[in-house]
Amino acid sequence: MTILIFLAVLFVLILVHEWGHFITAKKTGMQVDEFGIGFPPRLVAKRMGETEYTLNLLPIGGFVRIVGENAEDIAKGEEGSSNPRSFVHKPKWAQALVLVAGVAMNVIFAWLLYVVVFMVGVPTVVDEQMATDAAVLTVTSVLPGSPAADAGLVVGAEVTGVVRGEDTLDTLTPTAFQTFITDAGTDSVTLTYAANGVDLVTSLAPEPGLIKEEPERAVVGVSVGLVEVQSSGLVSALGQALVTTKDTLMAVTIGLGSLLAGIFSGSADLSQVAGPVGIAGMVGDAAALGFTSLLLFTAIISLNLAVINLLPFPALDGGRLVMVGIEALTRRPINPVWVMRVNAIGFILLILLMMAVTVSDVTRLVG
Repeated sequence: MTILIFLAVLFVLILVHEWGHFITAKKTGMQVDEFGIGFPPRLVAKRMGETEYTLNLLPIGGFVRIVGENAEDIAKGEEGSSNPRSFVHKPKWAQALVLVAGVAMNVIFAWLLYVVVFMVGVPTVVDEQMATDAAVLTVTSVLPGSPAADAGLVVGAEVTGVVRGEDTLDTLTPTAFQTFITDAGTDSVTLTYAANGVDLVTSLAPEPGLIKEEPERAVVGVSVGLVEVQSSGLVSALGQALVTTKDTLMAVTIGLGSLLAGIFSGSADLSQVAGPVGIAGMVGDAAALGFTSLLLFTAIISLNLAVINLLPFPALDGGRLVMVGIEALTRRPINPVWVMRVNAIGFILLILLMMAVTVSDVTRLVG
């Protein structure tokens, strides 16, 4: 199921990206020969006007075939040389607009997802004094290597009861929970909780030495908080989504910048980077936490795709945008043979990086 959800998310995000290229090419007067959903082999095709809309077998995104956009075909003289509506014959601003449109659609789509999430409601940790009766005591973090982690306790689990011998925790609040565990010393406590819709029971024996600042203190290795779903009206959600989109874009840009700096300096830690395998696992985890969590994670992936695609690297939209800029400044086209070669090299480097990250994903998973 995790793989299916991951493929569905990837399919939607790539389709959104390609739709941006497609609709902008149409609006700027370019000839679009094909808009494909999925990748060949072709299953169904329907021509509407000059564009053929196709449904293909492999559900891993989509593609747009714009006349004169493919450097390899231009180099061979197969298309774009004489058609006034080809990509290469349109003004540079139109070419740039088409290239940026895919990234813009990913950003807009993420913003819309955030709007939906804020309107539906976001699980939020609230102060004990401000909590309503709807607030639920929830695990907010689990310390690796702790009794809680070893017992399989996960973030998002809802604590429904805590028992120590004949004593029962009557008030399910973070303060009461913390005091109850502290008073237990190293005696075992029985925790009942709900995770992924399943009611579970586990026994936890607090252990000392897990907290560096307080090595003598025995803990089970969880942090808890009162969580309740808080929803917003449309106007408020629009503003909250805009701020969240901006903040996420900044965080992604800074993180990617640090990674690239590490790669060029030879100090990059690929174990901190998620590839397809890692992202698939995170999508599954997000889906397990609920629909809004899946929407939130999808928005974050969409913004990641936007930032990555805008990098000035060959084979990416950002790299092609740089070439359009060079042509605009020099007022002469770049030899399509060189464009083809540079894009091929860039594509190979991207594949190698993806393979390295995937190996890191698998190694981390197996380890």
